[in-house]
Amino acid sequence: MTEVAAAPARAETGTPPSPETIRQALADSTQRPRDLAESLGIGEASLLAAQVDGDRVTRIDADPDSLLAAIPELGEVMGLTRNESVVSEINGVYGGYRRSERAGLVLNGRIDLRFFPSHWVHGFAVVAETKAGPRHSFQVFDAAGDAVHKIYLAKGADPAPWVALRDKLALEDQSRDLPVGPRDTVEPAQEAPEKAEALRAAWADLGDTHKFPAMCRTFGVNRLGAYRTVGAPHARKLEPASVGRLLNRLADTGTPSMIFVGNAGCIQIVSGPIGPIKEMGPWLNVLDDDFNLHLRGDHIAEVWVANKPSRRGPAVSVDFFDARGGLIAQMFGHRTSEVDHNAAWMKLVEEEIARCADEVPA
Repeated sequence: MTEVAAAPARAETGTPPSPETIRQALADSTQRPRDLAESLGIGEASLLAAQVDGDRVTRIDADPDSLLAAIPELGEVMGLTRNESVVSEINGVYGGYRRSERAGLVLNGRIDLRFFPSHWVHGFAVVAETKAGPRHSFQVFDAAGDAVHKIYLAKGADPAPWVALRDKLALEDQSRDLPVGPRDTVEPAQEAPEKAEALRAAWADLGDTHKFPAMCRTFGVNRLGAYRTVGAPHARKLEPASVGRLLNRLADTGTPSMIFVGNAGCIQIVSGPIGPIKEMGPWLNVLDDDFNLHLRGDHIAEVWVANKPSRRGPAVSVDFFDARGGLIAQMFGHRTSEVDHNAAWMKLVEEEIARCADEVPA
């Protein structure tokens, strides 16, 4: 997954509020920190920076080589990755850290991350008071101050290793002022109807799903634009409600899946079967023992089934986008290093395609 939904444009408020103003707003507000940050016209990172005290909130080195490589020392933790429309939380032990100049991965059992170091800009160690007691976390944000990835110490775990790592990662600069840049805008669908036949031919000859972004660049399209341009049989449009139905069918049948949730700096992949879906207002929730997913169903504007050929068989995903064209998340059938095709997943997808056939043009 290479394109993700960004947060909405931040309101223009002129001069950013001072750390003192932010702390007073925190004292007066009953809003969640993320919502308060939006109301103040700042990023969540600025909210934390205003609280830096060397104890409850500490500025740390956000470089993955410093942070992610050391997280295995903490044992089982909870990793959280989100964008504006979906939150993925998974419990596990970090490990298998690898990095290149532009990207890296953490792969160890349930923990499966792809990260992009240039977006790991601001880091904080946070001790938050909760009804269940103090909650220890490391939190990373991009240049605009929006969340990239958060790692929470397991409830009831000994905080001593966390404290030792915090102190090791603490920056000399513990200023409460945090310079941030503008948010990246979401690119709307870039279509190329005049290149449709050539794009279909290139798609059919793909051979490797990792070549998909390069193919899109060659034809001057992005992911959503490619789907709209090629159409069936490579890409078929579903209904927004298809996502909830497929999640429920995955739960009902026990079919293992892979759910990709990400932002510009991190993609979190959760593999395996999921439990029952619980709806709460606009939210679709998976509340398993070691995995929680919180999805804003009302943010889903377009849904596509994408069938990408590979040497290991067809890789079939359900990709869903917001109204601006930003990718919210992707679902695949569970894949292995040898096989991309998953017959049980394909059956569920084909059922949904048939259900939508009379209502949504192919």
